[in-house]
Amino acid sequence: METAVTIFDDPWSCVTRSGRYLVAALKHPHRVLSTSQVNGGLCEHVAHLVNHQSCEGAAHRERLDAIVAMGQAAYHHQVCQELGLDSQTTATMGTAANMQYAATVTAAYEEFSVTAIVTAGVQGNAGRAGDPSRFVERNRTYEPVVETQSGTINTMLLFNAALSQAALVRAVVTMTEAKTAALQELAVSSRVSAELATGTGTDQFTIASPLIDPAAITWTGQHAKVGELIGRAVHDATREALRWQNGLETSLTRSAIYALKRFGFSQAFFERRLRESLTASRYEFYKKNWDAILHDPQTAGCAYAIAAVLDRLAYGTLPPACATELLFNQCCLLATTLAVKPRAFTDMHQRLQPHLGKAANELIFQAILLGWEAKWNSTIS
Repeated sequence: METAVTIFDDPWSCVTRSGRYLVAALKHPHRVLSTSQVNGGLCEHVAHLVNHQSCEGAAHRERLDAIVAMGQAAYHHQVCQELGLDSQTTATMGTAANMQYAATVTAAYEEFSVTAIVTAGVQGNAGRAGDPSRFVERNRTYEPVVETQSGTINTMLLFNAALSQAALVRAVVTMTEAKTAALQELAVSSRVSAELATGTGTDQFTIASPLIDPAAITWTGQHAKVGELIGRAVHDATREALRWQNGLETSLTRSAIYALKRFGFSQAFFERRLRESLTASRYEFYKKNWDAILHDPQTAGCAYAIAAVLDRLAYGTLPPACATELLFNQCCLLATTLAVKPRAFTDMHQRLQPHLGKAANELIFQAILLGWEAKWNSTIS
């Protein structure tokens, strides 16, 4: 193996990165809970936690096919062999994320500390709990239901205090809520539905706390200080890992397309409709300026408002009988805002009337077209 780089070290564990691997060496006996295919579940004999990049994020089919053919247990043993670790005392996680993008965050309060080490990618298979699944498992084999892509959030969670078995299991709930909160803040959308994502279909974790009885911590929910530390560490590490792996800076989510792509208003749709609606010279003008159009803070704000209305309609907060009018009014506001002419709302309302009742993505497109043209048309006040 290549020379290891230490990314975390305390009296209880040491985490190093070597090539495509992150390895946490537990310096003392720990109680471990993990999703590892071998030594998974709750156990007290695991000495090493491993996160490894098993393939690249896209089109690495030969690697994926080899792993599938080998089987998850055999692959676990191969990973351990490559690292020189005992496969019977190691818990592993696999991902397409780059280990150099791992984010390490420690949250502390007085004598307690929680460290989260997260790798994350959501561009391939982010989803919402309850979305249509991609596989069905039968007889220990996975049958694909729909085509799948790479994307995983792997979390390694380390405590400096002993947790009871119940507290260790409850930590999974708090950890998951924190991960989902980070995704909600970044407005990460599902890849298989029009919903915001709560995770990916392949998320994994390894959690370890010192094996000391009696346990010092018996509860890890939000109301407990250690639960707060879990939430802060996992949330911040997830945000940081996504920033490195997928470039998900908060400012880059300030985009009409980012806000509305889950409803069909994608970059491809926008570009196609511009080509169909404009002359070649006018299209080139839009193409050179569409970042200014789509990332304008007022435009993005209107786009997120439209997304919120569409969500509330889907969830039943707003009655379906009002859907056409609600969407239309929001799009009139979008056009008015993009035009930077607040007193033009009535004019925009009239000009958009021919498009009343059209699909959401088409109405949004027409509103942007109208607003941008009006911005530079002195005949519209």
